[in-house]
Amino acid sequence: MPLLEVSDLRVHYSAADAPVRAVDGVSFSLQPGETYALVGESGCGKTATGLALLRLVEPGRIVGGRIVFEGRDLLGLSEEEMRRLRGARIGMVFQEAAAALNPVMRIGAQVGEALRIHRGMSRKEAHAEAVELLRLVALADPERQARAYPHELSGGMKQRVMLAIALSCSPALLIADEPTTALDVTIQAQILALLRELRDELSLTILLITHDLGVVAENADRVGVMYAGRLVEEASVDALFDKPEHPYTRGLLRAMPGAGPADERRLPTLPGTVPDPAHPPAGCRFHPRCSERFEPCDADEPELSGRPGGGRVACYLHRREAVG
Repeated sequence: MPLLEVSDLRVHYSAADAPVRAVDGVSFSLQPGETYALVGESGCGKTATGLALLRLVEPGRIVGGRIVFEGRDLLGLSEEEMRRLRGARIGMVFQEAAAALNPVMRIGAQVGEALRIHRGMSRKEAHAEAVELLRLVALADPERQARAYPHELSGGMKQRVMLAIALSCSPALLIADEPTTALDVTIQAQILALLRELRDELSLTILLITHDLGVVAENADRVGVMYAGRLVEEASVDALFDKPEHPYTRGLLRAMPGAGPADERRLPTLPGTVPDPAHPPAGCRFHPRCSERFEPCDADEPELSGRPGGGRVACYLHRREAVG
């Protein structure tokens, strides 16, 4: 049974002339203990999808769909019930650690806050547990760092603190939104290795939100590729990298450094830009940028259907090749 099942999720933001459809009919599920990655260009709806799972999309609105977590539809819960669930059963590492941490609170107090709220610990008990959590995420000298303020920590140290906060109440699901943003490659590798270790040690299920396919290749079990608020392809990591079926997925993979011939001086790029989410094109949303488009692509939007090797893809080209 899936730990999380998202069905036809839709998130809109208000705009002057039409709603911005940040997430427009996304469906996927997460099995216990797996790492599922959502990938795509900036603005494709990855972060909005992650925030919707916690109902934190204001000033936007969740206008449709279902989010079933541990057998309960989260969209039917009261705000008080959601507050009890956030941090306790679903933890989140936000995209910018420096912005997410309170600059005037000591690190130990911030890590211990969820413990006091969800577990009823005293201030002293929460501080002692916070030190142990900082030790769990491999922060050097956790006793001293618990007394520090965020400005006294490096970017990598702040990211470890965010992990400690997200894991403080032993959640079943961890949402990691670009957990290595703005970190150098050495620190990135350390944070990702730590995530893998914690997943195995704590039996975590992870939703990994990233634009970095290299991160996906090393850390995910399955991948969902998003474009303009829609899921366009989903497969296991091996199947997706071995034989991507959607032209957008192929374009993303070709643009990875080292993916093309050694003598290529420049990385290939996708022409054009991501469409306006308030006014998406008719038909397949990728068709204005697709060199392989043909007659139905600009008229009718393709639905997700089975792909070779397992998974799903939304592409008329894939269907034509299957018939041919």
